[in-house]
Amino acid sequence: MRKVFHFDSPADQYVADAAVLCCFDHRISTAVRKFLKKQGIERADMIVVAGGAKTLASPRNDFEQDFILEQVRMSIRLHQTKRVIVMSHSDCATYGGLAHFKGDRQAEADHHRGELLRAGELLTSNFSDISVEPYFVKFDGIWEVKGALKSAPRQALSNTAREIA
Repeated sequence: MRKVFHFDSPADQYVADAAVLCCFDHRISTAVRKFLKKQGIERADMIVVAGGAKTLASPRNDFEQDFILEQVRMSIRLHQTKRVIVMSHSDCATYGGLAHFKGDRQAEADHHRGELLRAGELLTSNFSDISVEPYFVKFDGIWEVKGALKSAPRQALSNTAREIA
């Protein structure tokens, strides 16, 4: 092997501030990174896959859902994760984009709200000792999704998040 890039990174084991499930769409990556920093999440176990929360809420196959649950399980086991953030975003191609909702942003947001709550319920039913925080990423901000999740209390949100009721 030939070293092609040098950096210094801590080699010590760590406790994850959160496991974060989000889409790999590059359009949201900067916003997600900044949001996590604003939330005080410095050590995130990132689970970045096409569709993000869709892989739990309405997976294309059983493997997809099982894979994500195993990734969360590994984060909990290896890094003592107690907080899981699940995200989906506007105009996500795995949902057919905004066109699937005939350009109706409210219909899209309503659909994602249901998906995020479904993903959260699946996580809390599989992992009783975690808190789950669902968020919908739009191109003008990140919105907290309120609902019937049965999880531990969440920390107060910064001004970067808004609520989808």
